[in-house]
Amino acid sequence: MQPATILVVDDEPLIRWSLTERLTAEGYRVVEAETAEGALAKHDEGVDLVLLDYRLPDGDGLSVLKRIKERDADTLVILLTAYASVDAAVDAMKHGAYHFANKPFNLDEVAILVEKALETTRLRREVRALRASQAQPFGFDRIVGESQALVTLKTLLQKVAASPASTVLLTGESGTGKDLAAKVLHYNSSRAAKPFMNITCSALPEALLESELFGHERGAFTGADRQKRGLLESADGGTVFLDEIGEMVPGLQAKMLRFLEEKSFKRVGGSADLHVDVRVVAATNRTLANEVREGRFREDLYYRLNVLPIELPPLRARPDDIPLLVNYYMDTFNTEFRKRLRGVEPGAMAALKAYAWPGNVRELRNVVERAMLLAEGPMLTVGDVPAAAAGLARLTEQVALPAAGIDLEQLERSLVVQALERSGWNQTKAAGMLGLNRDQIRYRVEKFKLEKPS
Repeated sequence: MQPATILVVDDEPLIRWSLTERLTAEGYRVVEAETAEGALAKHDEGVDLVLLDYRLPDGDGLSVLKRIKERDADTLVILLTAYASVDAAVDAMKHGAYHFANKPFNLDEVAILVEKALETTRLRREVRALRASQAQPFGFDRIVGESQALVTLKTLLQKVAASPASTVLLTGESGTGKDLAAKVLHYNSSRAAKPFMNITCSALPEALLESELFGHERGAFTGADRQKRGLLESADGGTVFLDEIGEMVPGLQAKMLRFLEEKSFKRVGGSADLHVDVRVVAATNRTLANEVREGRFREDLYYRLNVLPIELPPLRARPDDIPLLVNYYMDTFNTEFRKRLRGVEPGAMAALKAYAWPGNVRELRNVVERAMLLAEGPMLTVGDVPAAAAGLARLTEQVALPAAGIDLEQLERSLVVQALERSGWNQTKAAGMLGLNRDQIRYRVEKFKLEKPS
């Protein structure tokens, strides 16, 4: 490991020499400067900590401090001065100084101060690296697919991530990837450096869920032997993901509505209002409008959440994305399981595309994982993937396979042409005949270069 680099800035040679000797003996690399301009030039070469005299021949240390912080807000600066005053110390701290040390100083005390400052720098870098590693897996490329439905979804997520919107509602069937979408929103927003906190609203009883969300004061209930910060408080500046919000009980719905409207809440057993700045991303696989009509969900909370609704499409609505997803998961599990499977046999892939995927992307991931754990050959076959067998059965029910076999591509084209001709080339009606949506039929029209007869 490279030793930390410390920049010592002072116009007195004896002070520079004494500090350099002691810090070098402690194992640090030391560079020196005697002027403000020299300090800034040395800082550009990369340093971990600056010991900076408050008064310099060509300027004052406070000005140098400000310029260093403008260049790199994480650089720690310890100001040294023989002209200490309360006002000067307060001003220095306000502009980002780590500490303010008086001359003449004790070298042992300076060495301890330097050690603490460098430990702070190290921890900051570790936190930054950890956050970067957390954010890296959640780029927009993690949402795998090239269908029109996925392109539309990614575009909307990018717009929402860049917006200041404080409330987002993710809807869609179970397994469509709402948790992934929530993380993509967070880690590609201005809140990425702040916490991402998530909780499943159906996983905890009402009293415990309230405590987890809002926190509690000591003595608020039996067993509350200390004060506890809730998720909303812990996520200040970041994002709270409320999964399965459709199952939140009515009492908590009222408290959540108040928080969304006022950005304030009280801990359980507390009387003081706490204010935080968080983005709330809520998710549900229920149709909240129906829940409102049936009296299970507050209408006012529904409208407050539904400002920016984003619906994630089911996998069966984008079958052309299935090969991309399968290949993505195979690459992932080849690395994880140290295998070298090359892909999926064409017949198995066609069957996978025909399967209805009631569990959506989550089910597909689990199916590929299981198949790759058990597969013995270099390619996944119908026998390796139970879902493919179900899809094959569905294909068999729909089409009797001639003894000589068929050209699947030609069959697909023929079916699309027949549907278009029967519907008078009304793409919406043709899509309904084939169990497709309009985007899927449009894709096939373009794929096969079909044109309405003149």
